[in-house]
Amino acid sequence: MSTVQISASDVNKLRQQTGAGMMDCKKALTESNGDFEAAIDYLRKKGAKVAASRQDRESNEGVVIAKTTADGKHGIIVEVNCETDFVAKNADFLAFANSIADLAIANTPSSLAELTALDLNGTSIADQVINQTGKIGEKIGVSKFEVLTGERVIAYIHGNYRLGVLVALSADVEGIEAAGKDVSMQIAAMNPVAIDKGDVDTHTIEREMAIAVDQIRAEGKPEAMIEKIAQGKLNKFYKDSTLLNQEFVKDSSKTIAQFLDSVSKGLTVTAFKRVQLGA
Repeated sequence: MSTVQISASDVNKLRQQTGAGMMDCKKALTESNGDFEAAIDYLRKKGAKVAASRQDRESNEGVVIAKTTADGKHGIIVEVNCETDFVAKNADFLAFANSIADLAIANTPSSLAELTALDLNGTSIADQVINQTGKIGEKIGVSKFEVLTGERVIAYIHGNYRLGVLVALSADVEGIEAAGKDVSMQIAAMNPVAIDKGDVDTHTIEREMAIAVDQIRAEGKPEAMIEKIAQGKLNKFYKDSTLLNQEFVKDSSKTIAQFLDSVSKGLTVTAFKRVQLGA
């Protein structure tokens, strides 16, 4: 039995992330020595209800800005945080966030450190953040910065600046703007883990297989059938969680791969970025 002290706040945090019951969460954390990822796996293996999104709900407020260069070859996402929703909706705060995004587009920094070192109105962005903190009276920060390049990059902002998406497509063809927006909305809604099956990392595959095997074994299926059934569950995971294999939200008769092929033969996604506020 674990000797790790499990606090009520830890139990509540896991409950918020998973949707499982309080006692189930306490037992999961106890059995997992307080390791949240292991506790989530424990709950899934035991068949407890786990919410689709496991992101911590205790997050800062702010905005997520996604933009591309005029030629559509380069895109950025930046997350600028504050403490309250009231400030996040303030026009001056949004203008400040957009000025950082515009500077990123104009100078193409490759990292968050490079971005915050850029000059904004005579001082660095890092110093301007401190100035804004004093002006607004809330802690302000730039927490995330993503860049993407491609033959054609489309930017999309969802939910009143709460989520930003960049998607890079393999060719700049007729109808690419509308197609790119549709794919970006798919990414925003369905949160794929990778572009295609071959892009899923080994750790994720091993984890999904282990969970599937434990679930199947708990159902009492014969050992000889477990591997085959588990592979079927893994294929279902690929279909649900990899972008090109997902059902197109706007037309469930097609996958995203088929939708893109209908726009232009051979058109595909080469990369994507998704940033959700506080996640």
